[in-house]
Amino acid sequence: MIFDTHAHYDDKAFQDDRDSLLASMEENGIGCIVNVCASVGEFGRTVKLTEQYPFIYGAVGVHPDDADKMTEETLDEIRRLSHMKKMIAIGEIGLDYYWHKEETEHQLQQKMFRAQMDIGREEKLPFMIHSRDAAEDTLNIVREYMNGGMYGGIIHCFSYGKEIAREYLKMGLYLGIGGVLTFKNARKLKEVAEIAPLEQIVLETDCPYMSPEPYRGKRNSSLNLIYVAKTLAEIKGITPEEVIAVTEANAKRLLNLK
Repeated sequence: MIFDTHAHYDDKAFQDDRDSLLASMEENGIGCIVNVCASVGEFGRTVKLTEQYPFIYGAVGVHPDDADKMTEETLDEIRRLSHMKKMIAIGEIGLDYYWHKEETEHQLQQKMFRAQMDIGREEKLPFMIHSRDAAEDTLNIVREYMNGGMYGGIIHCFSYGKEIAREYLKMGLYLGIGGVLTFKNARKLKEVAEIAPLEQIVLETDCPYMSPEPYRGKRNSSLNLIYVAKTLAEIKGITPEEVIAVTEANAKRLLNLK
């Protein structure tokens, strides 16, 4: 069944039909979902979803956009929640320089990125990394930590070129691929998908964002991952069923799920 490794069902975009939508997942071939924390003060929403739905797991962490809101108490809360049985990764963490142009902002993001990677290493959990307009700094920090002993991870919504992809793949990491792969102008990502071993790719939505064709611009959900699987299958010259089976096995292996 399809494994969605990165979703945000706690988002207000789902407030009107969250329960009915999630109730429809199994019958539509969705086996597991990881709901990923992003904002300071909102971890409880993900915890609630993991408690309510057997097929939903959680990742706990803070998106780089919220780096300036983080405190030692925030880090303590991440560490505490990482002990919960269904919290299976640290994320989403990383660097985002798209909106944050000042060097002081970059330094703060890097500090909080490292602090959360430290928790991942301490708690023996894989990481889920967000990186936007920060290719070199993200790669350098990830390489530093992988050399120091980590438990693997996903480069979420991978958006860089083949050379950077190869560096992450050499480290044994996984590339998170979602709706952008289906876009007509996604030449760079299609090239990455072509050279990346299927055994190092996982499927993800980042819902409610990043809807694939033919729903680009509309609210995304795990139900749309079949379009990503079909596009990836075309690139790899295999069947969508094989893509679904291998990426599901990849996610379960990384996240220590039987």
